[in-house]
Amino acid sequence: MTRGLRLIRDGVTAFALLALVALIAAKLNDTAKIEHAGAFHAADGDSLTLGDERLRLEGIDAPELNQSCERAGKAWACGRAAREALQDMVLASGTLCQGSRRDRYDRLLVICRSGAGGDINAAMVRRGMAISYGGYGKQEAEARAQKAGLWAGTFERPRDVRDHAHQRSGFDGALRFIAQIVGWE
Repeated sequence: MTRGLRLIRDGVTAFALLALVALIAAKLNDTAKIEHAGAFHAADGDSLTLGDERLRLEGIDAPELNQSCERAGKAWACGRAAREALQDMVLASGTLCQGSRRDRYDRLLVICRSGAGGDINAAMVRRGMAISYGGYGKQEAEARAQKAGLWAGTFERPRDVRDHAHQRSGFDGALRFIAQIVGWE
């Protein structure tokens, strides 16, 4: 085989290999975006429902629904305030939530935008109604600087509240089990 033919053969082989790699990469990145629009209901400060679909706002963590925080030396229902803030934001006409992945509870992880195009996830962090749990560090820094929402006082991080509740439920369950064995219940 002459040198010219080998060069052409190698060029065609390299091109075919690159085309195959490009097709594989395109397929891997071809996860279908799921879009939801409609009358959303805020279950808490970072979760929505729309019919039977459960959605989790990606990249943020809001106080638990029954969580209270401290501001000016007094307790305030920060969990309920976060839910109300989210509900007000998703009531705007044209709210659209998009996502392509699900969490371990089978909730669709979404980024929601208001009709005007504003990122609702970012707005929750910027208003101090949620903390960044991913890509909203800039908005969290703004909220801290302005002492907005949670940052106006002291609060326990939502993840820590969930962890403590889980530990208590395990301890309480163990105590109930022991009480049943001993015959106290």
